[in-house]
Amino acid sequence: MAVLVALGAFLMTLFGGWVAQRVTDRRHLVLGLAGGLMLGVVGLDLLPEALEAAGEEVFGVPRALLLFVGGFLFAHVVERLLATRRASHGADTGEKPGRGPGEKAGERTPQVGLVAAGAMVLHSLMDGIALGAAFQVGGGMGATVALAVVTHDFADGFNTYTLTRVYGNERRKALAMLFADALAPIAGAALATFLTLPEELLGSYLGFFGGALLYLAAAEILPEAHHAHPARTTLLCTVAGVGFIWLVVGLSGG
Repeated sequence: MAVLVALGAFLMTLFGGWVAQRVTDRRHLVLGLAGGLMLGVVGLDLLPEALEAAGEEVFGVPRALLLFVGGFLFAHVVERLLATRRASHGADTGEKPGRGPGEKAGERTPQVGLVAAGAMVLHSLMDGIALGAAFQVGGGMGATVALAVVTHDFADGFNTYTLTRVYGNERRKALAMLFADALAPIAGAALATFLTLPEELLGSYLGFFGGALLYLAAAEILPEAHHAHPARTTLLCTVAGVGFIWLVVGLSGG
């Protein structure tokens, strides 16, 4: 049953990626929406779950929050190191195919986009594992988790494709990461029949991943969205992205 539900997540992820592709002529709106979706996922979904699952304190601070800050710093350090490495190898400053209008090669590091998309794939794999584990507990729990996974996989697909492309990767790479993200919940649900993750480990992972995702949203995606088109519609898309995740969390019972 969990694998069948994961097929629904597969289709929803592909639909999210398809939407992201179809609105490339409104790139600032896509980025604004992606930033809102990422912010909503972190603040309304990942962080509350992380605090609940790994709430043990370390020197007066919940472990999940420490890992949240660690994930943020890790993403920042990785991006800076990759950007420095690219500059030291004499990256050109000309425009490249697959980049946005006016975007220069030195302004974006494609590896960062691939790493971020890879993190989204890992997150989807964990979603599948959680889905499989929930159905092992009972049908009611499985249905609740299934609703949460399937509905927010639209945001996962949208963000996976957008993150890969906004850093200058070719469309074929973005599609490959999108399909990997779509397949991940199915693989996770299948793995759950053989594997059970400790709750503390899952909470720690969610905290760390949430911090990294917040960095990408706040330091990269949203500034890029408002750089060339500081329009109210872009801001409204960001708010709509947060609202969508709030709706998903509310409908799934948190």
